[in-house]
Amino acid sequence: MFTNELLKKVRKIEIKTKRLSRQIFAGEYHSAFKGRGMAFSEVREYQFGDDVRNMDWNVTARLNAPFIKVFEEERELTVVLMIDVSGSRFFGSAMRTKKELITEIAAVLSFSASANNDKVGALFFSSKVEKFIPPKKGRSHLLRIIRELLEFRPQDNGTDLSEALRFLTNAIKKRCTAFLLSDMLDTDAEGNPRYEHALRIAAGRHDMYAISVYDKLEKELPDVGLIKIADSESGRQEWVDTSSRKLRESYAGWARSADQKRSQLLKRYKIGSVSVATDSDYVKGLVTLFQKQ
Repeated sequence: MFTNELLKKVRKIEIKTKRLSRQIFAGEYHSAFKGRGMAFSEVREYQFGDDVRNMDWNVTARLNAPFIKVFEEERELTVVLMIDVSGSRFFGSAMRTKKELITEIAAVLSFSASANNDKVGALFFSSKVEKFIPPKKGRSHLLRIIRELLEFRPQDNGTDLSEALRFLTNAIKKRCTAFLLSDMLDTDAEGNPRYEHALRIAAGRHDMYAISVYDKLEKELPDVGLIKIADSESGRQEWVDTSSRKLRESYAGWARSADQKRSQLLKRYKIGSVSVATDSDYVKGLVTLFQKQ
């Protein structure tokens, strides 16, 4: 149910992101993602020069003559937004939190998809899949997704990208365009991504795009002396002496290594990606992602 306060929040983000979607992304979205899928249309007799990989062997055997499958571009896409709702999304040292950034980007993508007559669904995940909204069309459906983006409260605080990717693979049988919106902080102690196997399978079945959100303090520690830091997902707290140059350099080095390993992983499986900071203009990031396709 929409309370008056929630309705105002939903309406505010609808106005802002719908305008951005129309003015900035509609053309790029269409050229980047439309027509990438191919749907079976009919069979016809083989002609010289046809791709033999499209041979329909059942029809060929039945009619005793070579026939091939004819495909046409799919003009309607299914878009799935994979939303990270782990505890770390509440962090933000600048103009907004990672949650606020993810919410706006997801809303822009939703209206871009809707404007192109695509179905939109959403998958909210932490250390498990918290909620799945199957892809549909319509304004009321989009407003439901935005409402959940604003108000959803997960049961867990942790992050398990593998669980979310496995769910996507099993739940969406038809090839879809999936946007993973997360800080991607699901690594081991050395910064290696823990979700490669699930990512490889999902990328083989769907068109995957990763939008990594981050805060600048997650990349480099400031020199502010002795401070207590807390892990928003595990709850563990620790005192850290940020005046130590060695500690700051070690932390920054680990962050750079983790970013590099993630980037290499995404490139390996041909996943379009962009990183967006909480203090930056996400519009530029999305346009960059669209223009890469």
